[in-house]
Amino acid sequence: MASKIGVSPLTIHIGAEINGVDLSQPLAPEIVKEIRAALLKWKVIFFHDQDIDHDSHLAFARQLGKPTVGHAVFGHIDGYPEIYSVAKKRAANRFGAPTMVAPWTGWHADITSAINPPAISILRGVTLPPYGGDTQWTNLVAAYQGLSDTLRAFVDTLRGLHYTASPDLEPGTKAYEDYRQRRKLISEHPLVRIHPETGERVLYVSPTYLKSVTGMAPRESQYFLELLWEHAVRQEFTVRFRWQNGDVAIWDNRAVCHHAPTDIFEAEGDRQLYRITLVGDVPVGVNGQPSKAIEGDPITAWAAE
Repeated sequence: MASKIGVSPLTIHIGAEINGVDLSQPLAPEIVKEIRAALLKWKVIFFHDQDIDHDSHLAFARQLGKPTVGHAVFGHIDGYPEIYSVAKKRAANRFGAPTMVAPWTGWHADITSAINPPAISILRGVTLPPYGGDTQWTNLVAAYQGLSDTLRAFVDTLRGLHYTASPDLEPGTKAYEDYRQRRKLISEHPLVRIHPETGERVLYVSPTYLKSVTGMAPRESQYFLELLWEHAVRQEFTVRFRWQNGDVAIWDNRAVCHHAPTDIFEAEGDRQLYRITLVGDVPVGVNGQPSKAIEGDPITAWAAE
């Protein structure tokens, strides 16, 4: 059967542009199925020239899954509890200067501090600077496959502790810490999770949230995680997207990390996007063992909050 959408890959490992779809309108089930298939294959997909508002953004998201509250820690916009404002000066960015800036600083999968991190994230660009303010994604399935056989066998057996903290444990501002303390989320996840739809092995090492490897001494853990983080963000696993007004990016939060380069803080004017996340599952490791909640409840669909 001929495809009803256009899919144009951007790199070997990750990223594709989708055309022939109007996200402001209800989509036929077969179109939704093709979009999901493209997402699972390319990990992040991009739509251009979409004329959608909060309501149509939310309506489209519901065709892919169950929207969560905008952000489990940092809340939501007024009137739309399922939508989170991704603005340059949002509370999530209000921490002190990091003690160290490394190639992996700022990279993350959304809210891996939760026992069930979101499955899918849908980000809509509304106000963008004329240049700068790009977003990058990296394919953690390709990163896993890029490890040596020996290291894959070792990392398959490990678990790590994820929680919300400002980069490199630098103290946050009062606004940041108030949000973080309001809903503490701490979870232990496998360092390699099995993707629930594709069966692929994912190097599940979200640098912003993953703080230590279970069973390792602090120094061992830090050196080992830095090795994995540096590997995970190698250029050949990544795609960089230059935003324009009306763009929509959808990524498989179970299989990628993403990062907004800090040049956005040097750009004049704001950078305003809006994000919806969809309810995710509890990660399961290679040995069949699920993640473990240390503190905090699962992220549920908004209607169940």
